[in-house]
Amino acid sequence: MLRRELPRGVSSGYLLWVAQGQVAEGEGGTPLLAAQAWRESDLPLGYWHDVPVALRLGDAPDPQHTWHAGRDWLARLPEGWFALLSTALQVANWWRDHRFCGRCGSPSRHLSHEFAMHCDSCGHRNYPRISPCIITLVTHGDAMLLARSPRYPAGRYSTLAGFIEPGESAEEAVRREVLEEVGVSVGRISYYRSQAWPFPHALMLGYFAEAASRRIRIDEHEIADAAWFSPRRLPQLPPHYSISRALIESHLRAVARGDG
Repeated sequence: MLRRELPRGVSSGYLLWVAQGQVAEGEGGTPLLAAQAWRESDLPLGYWHDVPVALRLGDAPDPQHTWHAGRDWLARLPEGWFALLSTALQVANWWRDHRFCGRCGSPSRHLSHEFAMHCDSCGHRNYPRISPCIITLVTHGDAMLLARSPRYPAGRYSTLAGFIEPGESAEEAVRREVLEEVGVSVGRISYYRSQAWPFPHALMLGYFAEAASRRIRIDEHEIADAAWFSPRRLPQLPPHYSISRALIESHLRAVARGDG
C-alpha cells in the first residue's frame, strides 16, 4: 500500500530504479530493491507499507540488473502495486523532460519537500504534468462498440479514448471523441471512475455512453477498425489492470444480472 507522504529527513529505504521506461527487478521478483542508503539524486516517493521508498533514475538500464518494461510489470503484479508503479513511472518521465526550465532554459533544481522543479534563474516552478483524458465504453443494448488502434497487438480491441481539449468539459470530450473516431452520436453518459495511466502521464476519466445508432464510420487515422461485439462473442480484450478492461467487465456483469 502506497502512502503519499514524502519522507523528510530520511536517507534510506526501498528503491525503485527506472531507466528509459524500464524498471529494475529487485527482491522476490518485485520492482523494489532492498532497503539501502539513498543517493543524493534519488527522489523520495512516499511510503510502501510504512517503509520509505525512493526513485532512482538512470539514462540507461544497468546490465547488472534484470529490467522489465512498465507495462510488463503491471501485467505480472497484483493490482495493489499499480499506485506505486504508476507514480514512479510518471515522476520519472517528468524528471527526464523538465531538467531545464521551460521559460528561460536554465538548469532546474529538484525540491526535496514536494514534487517540483525550480529554476533559480527566473523563479519558474513546474510540477509533474497530468493530462486529463476520457475513456468511454459505448453500448447499444447489450452490445459494446470496441475499436482497434494501429498500435495494438493483432486481434485486440478496446474502448474509445482521447485527450480533453482546452476549454472542454469531460462530457463534451466524450461526445466529440466518439463522433470523431467512429461517427457515432451518443445520448446518455454516466461517469464510472478514474485511473492514473503512466503512459506517459494521463489521468483517465472513465465513462459509459449509450449510442443513438449502431452505424459506424471510422476516422481511418487513429482507428484501424471498430465493430459491435456481443457479450457472448468477444475479441481479445485490453489487459486486466487497465480501466478499459474494468469498463468492459462492469458492463458484462450488468448484462449477466439482467440490468445492462
